[in-house]
Amino acid sequence: MDSVIKPEALRPGDTIGLIAPAGPVREKELENCIRMLSGFGYAVKTGRSAGKAYGYLAGKDSYRTEDLESMFLDPEVKAVFCLRGGYGSLRIIDRIDYEVIRRHPKIFVGYSDITALHIAIRQICGLVTFHGPMGAELSGERYNEESWNVLFSVLSGRDVEGYPPNEHFFSIVPGVAEGELTGGNLSLLRSAVGTPYEVDTRDKILLLEDVNEEVYAIDGMLNQLRLAGKFEHVRGVILSDFRLAEPGRDKPSIPFREMIETFFTPLGIPCFYGFSAGHCRPNFTLPIGGKVRMDSARGRVQITEPPVIPT
Repeated sequence: MDSVIKPEALRPGDTIGLIAPAGPVREKELENCIRMLSGFGYAVKTGRSAGKAYGYLAGKDSYRTEDLESMFLDPEVKAVFCLRGGYGSLRIIDRIDYEVIRRHPKIFVGYSDITALHIAIRQICGLVTFHGPMGAELSGERYNEESWNVLFSVLSGRDVEGYPPNEHFFSIVPGVAEGELTGGNLSLLRSAVGTPYEVDTRDKILLLEDVNEEVYAIDGMLNQLRLAGKFEHVRGVILSDFRLAEPGRDKPSIPFREMIETFFTPLGIPCFYGFSAGHCRPNFTLPIGGKVRMDSARGRVQITEPPVIPT
């Protein structure tokens, strides 16, 4: 979809709806999330999926699908925040009535497994969504104040200075690129290849992130995207801090940097590693479907156009 729909900005006092479209959350995590969001000055509504558990899912597929749709239909809810990722978004991606979302656009936030929903909502409905922190991360050691301050700044429409790289930054191909952002979790993007919900990367800035994967596994996922032509027409690539898993004792590896350079150096487009988005702290918010500018020599990313409509 070429048209872009921006949601209305979030203001103090607005209602945030909490859903779990993928994995379940613990009761204590949900309680902390509600308490923290209330403390930030927002009203909170919880969907049925927020308190459900069906093995590794937050309730059966029908519950999670209906919950997502009902939050977009609810006139009191201004923003929909996902509580956690895990696994399950791809199970409902073909069950959603996307016309509901198109007719009732609003802020939608999450990352990791939620990548599948970001891509589907943007490409089917045209709505800009937000790759950012999730509700379960308002608990204990996972809470990062900077992540949430940035999230609310972006959602309110306030200017955010260009995001800096993290300590693991290195440039792969220096240069500057501007355009619409797409992407997210590498595992989810790979899983959707060959389906109607695969990511469209043409003329986009591509964000890739993942966590706890060995070098050979990331190699395999990148290679599948390469073979599917997903790197052929991108304007630039932003690689997050992947926080690699340790290689198995009986499985020798190759240097991670050398591996990713084999994929991206030949493209000759701006690319860098070490952006703080996704499974890292801080987790900077970026608009999927929004306009960004990347400077891969400096490892910086900037939102260049307000991704929300002022209210």
